[in-house]
Amino acid sequence: MAGGRRAAGLALGWGCCLLLCCAAASKLEVSMPAVVEVEIGGSARIECNFFIPGNGSYTYINWFYIDRNNQVRLYHITGSDILRENVDYKGQLSVGEDKALTISKVTMQDAKTFVCQVGTSSHGVGENRTELHVYKVPEAPEIVANSVGISVLNNEISQIAQCVSKNSFPAPNITWHKNGEQLEEKRLGTAALAPVVKIQSTRTRESSGLYTVSSTLFNVVSREDRNSLYHCTVHYWLQGQRHAVESRRVNITVFYPTEHVKLEVMPSSVLVKEGDNVQLVCEADGNPPPIFSFYKRELENKWHEVSSVGDADSGVLKLNNVTKSSSGLYKCQTLELDDMRQLEKDVELVVNYIEGVQVKMEPSSPLQEGDSVRLRCDAHSPVALNYQWRDEKGRKIAEGKQLFLSNLTFETSSNLSCKVMAPSVPGLEQSKQVAVAVQGKPRIVAVSSPLYVRQDEVVNLTCKAIAFPRPSVHWNVNGTAHEYVENQHIASNLTVRVNRDLMRAGAMCRVSNELGAIEERIQLLDQKTPESKGVIIVAIIVCILVVAVLGSVIYFLHKKGKIPCGRAGKQDIARNTSI
Repeated sequence: MAGGRRAAGLALGWGCCLLLCCAAASKLEVSMPAVVEVEIGGSARIECNFFIPGNGSYTYINWFYIDRNNQVRLYHITGSDILRENVDYKGQLSVGEDKALTISKVTMQDAKTFVCQVGTSSHGVGENRTELHVYKVPEAPEIVANSVGISVLNNEISQIAQCVSKNSFPAPNITWHKNGEQLEEKRLGTAALAPVVKIQSTRTRESSGLYTVSSTLFNVVSREDRNSLYHCTVHYWLQGQRHAVESRRVNITVFYPTEHVKLEVMPSSVLVKEGDNVQLVCEADGNPPPIFSFYKRELENKWHEVSSVGDADSGVLKLNNVTKSSSGLYKCQTLELDDMRQLEKDVELVVNYIEGVQVKMEPSSPLQEGDSVRLRCDAHSPVALNYQWRDEKGRKIAEGKQLFLSNLTFETSSNLSCKVMAPSVPGLEQSKQVAVAVQGKPRIVAVSSPLYVRQDEVVNLTCKAIAFPRPSVHWNVNGTAHEYVENQHIASNLTVRVNRDLMRAGAMCRVSNELGAIEERIQLLDQKTPESKGVIIVAIIVCILVVAVLGSVIYFLHKKGKIPCGRAGKQDIARNTSI
């Protein structure tokens, strides 16, 4: 029994569904998009799709728009005839083959509701509607920050920046952000207290119908806001989605009093030495910077204001070519003009130096050739020192405070220097020169003797000697003398004309100083002329030829028998000699 009831119920249900489906399929349906969005100046296409049961055809199609609850017909379409009935949209409207309505060069006034009405002979009339939304994307927002600056001591709320977005439709919204976080209007405590964040917005409709939206941000600033970045964002809706355009980031000038002062010696990476240029740099964390003053502590704990080549008001004290006396305790003092509050910081300036460089020589009495001497170099400095000995050409010859020289000669006489250096302070050094002079009577080291000369010839006679004190050179003959000094030596060149007396006696060079004298004779020898040498050679050759000819004659006569050279011949010669 129950099974029969269930079967009957199912049959009834399916029957109802079939009736509903048949009813829906037999009804005229018109479908249109609920909303169409188009940018101002663009073209909007509104489609009208309809279904007529039994593949029937329409009798007419009407396009309307709604104006103040009244329908205003735009088109009446029957078959292939299209009748335009409204002149408000002159040149803007068109209907396609699919009966879709196209509106070109859309303006803000076109934001209306459009209706498509389809009429049939057998299924009545059906219609639907579309909302045409017109929009204009807003321009990128322009932000202008406060250019004057804001003091943290100002208890009133201050303007931070203003944001403006132009030429949009409909009007967009503007939000404010600080360091990436959105700001909301906020008050401290109860509503009666002054606001901490305040936003004022205005909306202006221009003659073009587009909107200009402006928003101004007010905020109470703190010291930390000196590094804060602010920006605004314009929000608008398009095709059911929310869009946003951000402005550039801006920073405002925040004024705040000084809380900390720092004083440093620059450059800080090296130790200061005499002759350096030093800067004492005073930094304060206030804005604007306070007024700076520099002081140095003198005797009896009194502070004396100091100035520099530069501008101390900028927080830099310049000390050029510092000396030992520049060392001491310096103080930087700041003055806040807002509340006349003073802060100060001190630093110790240490100028490293080398002073009192002296060289002692033992013995200090005059030195003679063959003597020995000990040199000792001393200096004073607050840092450890190294000592070097160098010769006249700057070459290092020894290290250490002491230098021992033995078996001195004139040639070893020179100006030595003791170079004192501070290894811990690069560039800190001083030198002291000392003259090691070996005294003695002169010693002639070279003369131009013997010298081959000719009669009436002009020649140069040279005499070279060494001595200390510097000697003088004299000649016993007249001529033009020229002296020059070279490496502890003195040399004299005498220009003379050779005569018989000079060739016979020679020339005497005498060198003397207060310790003694020495002299040496230059011998002049006669030099034969090239002509005399030629004559002698010719004579020798002639003699050799005569001897050769004579030998040949004797040999010829001997061969002819003209000259008896045997034993008998010898006897005859001897006999004739005795007679």
